[in-house]
Amino acid sequence: MKARASNSYVNHNISHIRQRFNWDCGIACVLMLLSEQQRKEFIEGFSRICLEEGFGHATWTIDLCYLLKRFGIKHRMYTTRQAANNRARSDEVANRVRNRFRNASHNGITVVDGVLSTEQVITHVVSTGPAIVLVDAALLSCDLCKHNKLTSEFRRIFGGSYRGHYILVVDWAGGRLRYHNPARAHPLCATTRKNLRVARTPPHTDCDVILV
Repeated sequence: MKARASNSYVNHNISHIRQRFNWDCGIACVLMLLSEQQRKEFIEGFSRICLEEGFGHATWTIDLCYLLKRFGIKHRMYTTRQAANNRARSDEVANRVRNRFRNASHNGITVVDGVLSTEQVITHVVSTGPAIVLVDAALLSCDLCKHNKLTSEFRRIFGGSYRGHYILVVDWAGGRLRYHNPARAHPLCATTRKNLRVARTPPHTDCDVILV
């Protein structure tokens, strides 16, 4: 199904939140989806909640699902790997992530095996709601603030190491996907369908997407 073209930004009532550390981009995306009261609760209890959730200073996409569930945000996750990949720094981390996937259904979290296409992501954000998308940060550039333009071009040509990063995609307008990048102060970024596809497909990521 083709995404409906739009010339105006669809307002999902999302407040742009900038990440505070080099590891909490996914958490910042979750914070953008919360109500003002929920966001206040999370920020005030940040250390406690991170401890209770067990991820410390390294979140995986499944951890974001548990956070969304904790705050009553309906969602479903798509991925090609229901386990930690080789970026896991220890067996303890790998086991924790594996158990979170194993217990997801019991905890009311839907995880779907398989790749959700960029076209399907567009259709969802146009018709239903935002999407948290895992990308290779070095391959994603913004057409509005020009962030990462030169870096992404060099990376596409010459390669380089993977830099996992989460963004919140919120709309499709004027031939561009609009998204919040928690690493940037700029409230809204935009990129082409092709650029997002390159930034999120294997071997760069596990194609993780959370539809909200």
